[in-house]
Amino acid sequence: MITAELKTQIFYGDIGGTKTLLQLAEIDDAGIFVVLARKYPSQEFASFADMVEDFLQHAETNPTISAACFAVAGPVIDHQKAKLTNLSWTIDSSEIAAQFSFPQVMILNDFEAAALGIDALSSHDLAVLQTGLVHPLGMRVILGAGTGMGVSWSAWINGRRYPFSSEAGHIDFAATDDLQIDLWKALQRKLGHVSVERLLSGSGLTDIFKFLQDSQKTKDAIIHGLLEDSGAVITELALKQHHRVAMQALELFVTIYGAYAGNLALAGLCRGGVYIAGGIAPKILEIMKAGGFLRAFCDKGRFSQLMREIPVHVVINPEIGLLGARLTACDLLNPDKQSKKYR
Repeated sequence: MITAELKTQIFYGDIGGTKTLLQLAEIDDAGIFVVLARKYPSQEFASFADMVEDFLQHAETNPTISAACFAVAGPVIDHQKAKLTNLSWTIDSSEIAAQFSFPQVMILNDFEAAALGIDALSSHDLAVLQTGLVHPLGMRVILGAGTGMGVSWSAWINGRRYPFSSEAGHIDFAATDDLQIDLWKALQRKLGHVSVERLLSGSGLTDIFKFLQDSQKTKDAIIHGLLEDSGAVITELALKQHHRVAMQALELFVTIYGAYAGNLALAGLCRGGVYIAGGIAPKILEIMKAGGFLRAFCDKGRFSQLMREIPVHVVINPEIGLLGARLTACDLLNPDKQSKKYR
């Protein structure tokens, strides 16, 4: 039992290929309170253990951590090990537990954690793209483009929601018109296998921009020297400078995004809703709302009417994966009560 006199500490984080968010929190009868929060550029550390060591050194006192949970951008395999897809780290929960004397450590896929965090969001954390017809107990899917493409489903089973992680970002990209076919051909020559993540990610937006710039005569300034992932640069060119090719790249990106989200919604019959997370969607929300996303989402032939009935939201809270990791750390303390108390 947690008492006001004896505070319990939990440690949790959201670990991505670009950035990592870590938090230390204390729990007592009054609630849960974050006592230390830090954001790290992931690639500046040789290993996750090095980052954890740096984080703990910033705590005011030597923390006594009862449970830890980390959401990781990559598949979690047997024995709680994860190899990050876009970073050269391997994280082993048993090694972290032993090195730092944590009694309980769990690793989740980052979008599995995000799926857990949905019910803890407020209406202010969501932007509605399509109201639809809400089925509270229906299947959900949460997906998001950032450094890569993450996907998880969420099903209502025996009175609670269970997340199901996937690597659906690596399924084949399905072109839907002649322009997308030409784009696929260009990427196939460059990459071989063209997965959805090769289009719906920061590097994917960069490749879309380069393809459009190279394939048409344009009066706009030619942009040279782009890094592999220059999604933020292209977004700024489009939204702030109204660069025509950058705008076209965003519009094509959003169209592909909508078609893919619709495919996932059909695959899971996601009447419980579609939730678009990740780092990119909130930054291009005005483009997401312009209509191209939903047109592609609903363009499913005989099932178009069904698609119009599925709620679609953009998650604008960037800490949804962190929130899911926090809830899971609470579950480790008391599986029967803590997750309900602190949601």
